[in-house]
Amino acid sequence: MKTRATRWSALAVTISLALAACGGSDSADAPASEPAADAPMLSGTLIGAGSSAQKAAMQAWQAGFQNANPDVTVEYDPIGSGGGREQFLAGGTTFAGSDAYLKDEEWTSSMDRCAGDMGAINLPMYISPIAVAYNLPGVDELRLSTAVLAGIFAGTVTSWTDAAIAADNPGVTLPDLPINPVHRSDESGTSKNFTEYLSAVEPDIWTYGKLEIWPEVGGEGAQGTSGVVAAIAAGEGSIGYADASQIGSLGSAVVQVGDNWTAYSPEAAAKSVDASNRIEGRSDYDFGFSLNRTTTEAGVYPITLVSYHIVCLQYETQAEVDLVKAFEHFVASAEGQTMAAEFAGSAPLSAELQAQIADAIDQISVAG
Repeated sequence: MKTRATRWSALAVTISLALAACGGSDSADAPASEPAADAPMLSGTLIGAGSSAQKAAMQAWQAGFQNANPDVTVEYDPIGSGGGREQFLAGGTTFAGSDAYLKDEEWTSSMDRCAGDMGAINLPMYISPIAVAYNLPGVDELRLSTAVLAGIFAGTVTSWTDAAIAADNPGVTLPDLPINPVHRSDESGTSKNFTEYLSAVEPDIWTYGKLEIWPEVGGEGAQGTSGVVAAIAAGEGSIGYADASQIGSLGSAVVQVGDNWTAYSPEAAAKSVDASNRIEGRSDYDFGFSLNRTTTEAGVYPITLVSYHIVCLQYETQAEVDLVKAFEHFVASAEGQTMAAEFAGSAPLSAELQAQIADAIDQISVAG
């Protein structure tokens, strides 16, 4: 009988191979949890697309789920949140990954996309800090006040020797370089979360609102999370925003929260969700969150991303229902959340939220 440590070691090898394959879904021989005795024997292909921030976590979930269900293939294309929602609503995928919950008009569209008349629901599966990553050799810690951070991305703070940056970083020698702010060039839920934060904390500096498509304010655009990270790494003086699990060896700024300075961490991101409320006017089983970006509570990291799996409450066939329910239960489970934490650095869902999501998943059925 294999120990838990052996199982995790084997799964780590599998996921490393998947990462090296740039998103392949092969699961090799990594063991994972056995299906319940009364669970349906699953087979077929489950297709999803969307959030690139979820990429590392998704590879862990694919590997673990497929090892427990060897006749199932889970495919996921990390094309970005906007593209994922678009494909899902067009019927091209069974589920979407998205760093933004369905907009009101998208939720209305889901009534036509999904079977029955209950539409789609947002299930938060991945909670992660958005790091403000930078490339400044020799600068091991960088503090950025809300005004400076908003000014950098609004194009009003343009040099690393700006007096406002120096005031945030006494005793730090900053390079005499122009600032190159890097942003997503594609429609992105990460952009929406980041600009929502900027507009909440500094609305007089960041005047563009919350946007999934970056406005025309200069800087360098890059496709996907990996593109942003690569662009920052390629140029000294660059700074950008990306899911913290994917910034590698880049530096990450410590941000101002009230009178405190807070570095990102999964725990600090999870506290941000605890201080927030669900959106209103949707299904009882919908868990879209309106995050509190202006908190001043110590230990809370407000530049946090809640990434969702968007699924229908009703599908046309029992086969679809069985695949979706089994996969989503696995992702939301303690084991699935631990996998994501281990391999993507995300914050596991609280036990209370796990139970609520499990109840929502149980409601998925065949349209009658």
